[in-house]
Formats: sequence, structure tokens, C-alpha cells
Amino acid sequence: MDVFKRYDFKRYNISLLVVVTILNSISVFLVKQVEPGSFKKQILGIILGLFIAGIVSLFDYHFISNFYIVLYLINLVLLLLVKFMGITIYNAKRWLGIKDTVFVFQPSELTKIIIIIFFARLFTMYEHRINDLMFLSIVIILMAIPTYLILTQTDLSTSIVLMMIFVMLIFAAGLSWKIILPILVIGIPLFLGLFWYIQQDYQALLTENQQQRVLSILNPEEYPGTMYQQDNSIQAIGSGQLIGKLFSGDESGLRGYRHVPVSESDFIFSVAGEELGFLGCCFILLLYAFIIYTCLSTAKKAPDKMGMLIAIGIASMFAFQVFVNIGVVTAILPNTGIPLPFLSAGLSSLISSMMAIGIILNIRLQPQKQRR
Repeated sequence: MDVFKRYDFKRYNISLLVVVTILNSISVFLVKQVEPGSFKKQILGIILGLFIAGIVSLFDYHFISNFYIVLYLINLVLLLLVKFMGITIYNAKRWLGIKDTVFVFQPSELTKIIIIIFFARLFTMYEHRINDLMFLSIVIILMAIPTYLILTQTDLSTSIVLMMIFVMLIFAAGLSWKIILPILVIGIPLFLGLFWYIQQDYQALLTENQQQRVLSILNPEEYPGTMYQQDNSIQAIGSGQLIGKLFSGDESGLRGYRHVPVSESDFIFSVAGEELGFLGCCFILLLYAFIIYTCLSTAKKAPDKMGMLIAIGIASMFAFQVFVNIGVVTAILPNTGIPLPFLSAGLSSLISSMMAIGIILNIRLQPQKQRR
């Protein structure tokens, strides 16, 4: 109860919850268009998600971060369980539970939240060593372990999102430009060389399917089968035109997204494009922009450095997921499965995203900013 007395409930960001609820409501409509029998599950997920966000918002993030090592170890155990006991869906082994039931959980979604809390606490505790090469080597190894386990699930997109979150966190933690510049000088040519290498027949980093997805973006005419999902997605989005088929009075029932596999999840934006049109998609992007801006604003007003880092990590998570998902759906990026926060069907993604919102709400409830 003493903790609640410290909270300034006048700063409880109701508008953030309203925006998230609007996105979730749009999700229910879009999922219903694709899978009429699944929207009830999505509604239950929204109710559960809002409840979780409300509960998490009342737990002091300082208290949660006290268990940062325990959370990290639990996360590793879950990822190892996926490796040895996971179930396979759409040729990817990423889930725990019973297939084709509601009891299916994707630990990599929870990994994003745990990684943010873990490194925010670590970088705050060892702020004075952030530019120490030994310390940097240790944190890179700690980051590489869960990233590798997720990569072996053939989940390249989540691995990329995790690495981008880590980069943003370590930069915000105060990494010196004396370290950043040499990394860029070495890293950019190394990345270009790596990008050339994965295009070769003898490369050993990507599976054959992952390599074809990269090559199909560079030479789409040579991989028509690989681009089938993205080609149909683009056509579905384009057919929505300015206001979408929902508002244009098109009752024919002919929808291009019905030819897009997994349109209820990773390719939900193709459904939004066709049903809601260009204006509807712009509205959705504005809602995401508001969420990301609120996270960054929370980072600026956070009472301490750890709160700032957690908020920046969550903002990065949402920003990169939105960018990667829409980039894939519009064929800007290679086809790799990643959910669109709050819109895609799937309880794992929704619950982890709502937990992140709850943490943001808690940071804003804290007393006035202390000197960092």
C-alpha cells in the first residue's frame, strides 16, 4: 500500500490504453473477416490483455527488475524447452503447448520484454563500466545466447528485433562514440560482406528456405513461388485503393487477402489495406506513432536511468516490429514471420505487448524525476 501512496495516479495515461484498445478493436474486425470463428478468441485475448496491462501497471518496475537474473534464466529454460519439446506450426518450431488449441505459447515473444528489463537493470548497475571492453564482451555473450536459441527456431525476424533493441539500449546507456565509430567502420563492410555471402550457394548461415526469401527480394522473377504470399499481399492492399472495400460498398465478397496465407496473423496488414484502404492504413500508422511517441516521452520523463532505458527498449520493440512486419507485407523486406503488435491474431504477441504497455504506465506513475 505504501507503494500506491507514492504513485501519482493523475499521470495514469488513459489515452495510451484508449489507443491500444482502438487497435485491438480493429484487430477483432480484421480477424473476423479472415477467420469468422476466431474473433471471439481475440476478444477474450483483448480483455485478458487489458487486465494484465492494468495489473502490471501497478507493480513498481524497480521491484520487477530485482528479479532480472531469475527472469533471464527462466527465459533460457523456456527457449531450451522449445528446442527439445516445442511444437511445429507453419514449418517453424517456436511454440510450447498443445497444437491447435488455445494452450499454445511462444516464448520468444516474452523474451523481448525480459531482455529489455535484464539489460536496463544491468546497464544501470554497471553504468561506470559501459565503455569497458570486458564488460561489453560479457553483455554481448549474454545477448547472443537467447538470440541464437531463437534463431535456431528459424525465427530470423525476432532475432533481428532483439538485436536492434539491444543496440538501442546500449547506445542510450551511454556507449562512447570512441567505440561506436570503430564498430561502424568495421561493421558496415562486414555487413555488406555477410550480405554477399548469404547469397552464395555454399553459405551455411541460413536455411535454404530463408536464403530463397532473401534472394526473391533481389530477383523476384526468378523465385515466383517464394514471392507468392507477398505478391498476393501487395495486390490485396492495392485493391483497397483510397477508402477500402468496406467503405466503398463492395459487397461482392471477393477479397484478395483470402489468397494470402497466414493473413490473420503475420499478414494482417494486407487485410487492413483491402478493407480499410490507404486512409485506414494511415490511421493505423498514426496510432502506432502515438504509442511509440508515448514510450519515448515516458523515457524522457522517467524518474531514473533504468526507467528511461526500459521505455526506450519498449519503444524500439514496437517500432522495429511495425517496420519489419509492414516491410514484409509490402515486399520491401524478405518474407519472415513476425506479428504486428495489437493487430495480428495470437495471444502470445498480444499478451507480451500489453505487458509492455503496463510497464510504460507504471513508469509514468512514479514520483518526479530524480537527478540522473
